[in-house]
Amino acid sequence: MMTRTVSRLFLLLVLALLGCATVPTAAPPAMPGADARPPAPPEPAPPPAASELERGQALLARGEMAAAASALREAARLQPDLIAARTDLGRALYALGDLDAAVEELRAVLRRQPDAVDARLALATALVARQEWPAAREELERVLRAQPDRLEARYVLGVVRYARGDAAGAIEAYRRVLALDPSQHDARYNLALVLKLARREAEATPEFLAAAQAGHARAQYFAGTAYAAGLGVERSLPAAIGWWFRAAEQGVAQADEALIQLRQVALGRGRSAPAERQAAEQAFAEYRAGLWQHFPELVATADDTLGAALLRQGRVGEAVAMLIREASALSQPAQRQLETLYEHGVDGLSARDPRILSYMNSAAAEGLRPPLR
Repeated sequence: MMTRTVSRLFLLLVLALLGCATVPTAAPPAMPGADARPPAPPEPAPPPAASELERGQALLARGEMAAAASALREAARLQPDLIAARTDLGRALYALGDLDAAVEELRAVLRRQPDAVDARLALATALVARQEWPAAREELERVLRAQPDRLEARYVLGVVRYARGDAAGAIEAYRRVLALDPSQHDARYNLALVLKLARREAEATPEFLAAAQAGHARAQYFAGTAYAAGLGVERSLPAAIGWWFRAAEQGVAQADEALIQLRQVALGRGRSAPAERQAAEQAFAEYRAGLWQHFPELVATADDTLGAALLRQGRVGEAVAMLIREASALSQPAQRQLETLYEHGVDGLSARDPRILSYMNSAAAEGLRPPLR
């Protein structure tokens, strides 16, 4: 994730500004007046190197790295001292996975212009990808001496420090990022993770929760883990289930696995003690009851499901999503309602809906229902 996050930091967005010319309708030539001026000469075309640079940067922004590298290489050939072209060429080569060529190109830029901070930061990123930690750290520290508030450099420095076994330094780097910009949720997640690995759970959990509330999927998984084990927060299995569902819906496989294991406990499978089974079963029931709080306009009843209540109001999309959540939280009525919807559909929902099919296949694989025939 770190490599993908860092690489995104260096893709420049270039807008190609296209002018348009209009042709006036023909008219009789006018007699020149006293204040007549000669027509302005046409604007000169941009130099070929600048044109290739602009094209290369536009391709880079669109993620067309091979074409971008070709255009930027041509710009650098036409004008060898065009630092922007050579810096962006280094970035394109990095994105293509040619780390050796990227490092060589960026070092060549810095030999020509040692104060080219963007090139130095791109070089540090390529060195991180090659796991050349001391060299990367040296380049990052030089960037930060020139620009102390450069967020990307602080973030990558945290990665380098942790890789070098300097947990305290990594924590300090991530905290500096967040002091400059509290909305940097990847940095907050990394801070929480380093604190957790340092066994500083009381500090880690609030950071996980803050990132989780902002939508960070991996942080949501760890927030669930914290609630499940009572790490830095009061133990609450229903809260853990809620965070794991949110993380699983964003594709975090560990969250799916945590829910599967807890369902197996609730169903009395395996070697769990009766008290553990009862606690897990009760946690899923409390989670299902808590779903109604997101729909205060609806009145919960003991025999109803939230999905059915939404379905009666014609809110089909929300109903299917809630029924899947309720069934995944061990609601038998919700599972039966999904089976009926899958077979017969309803106004606004065709039979054989793929979302319901996906749930039913997963439930069958887990042993919660018979396989489809």
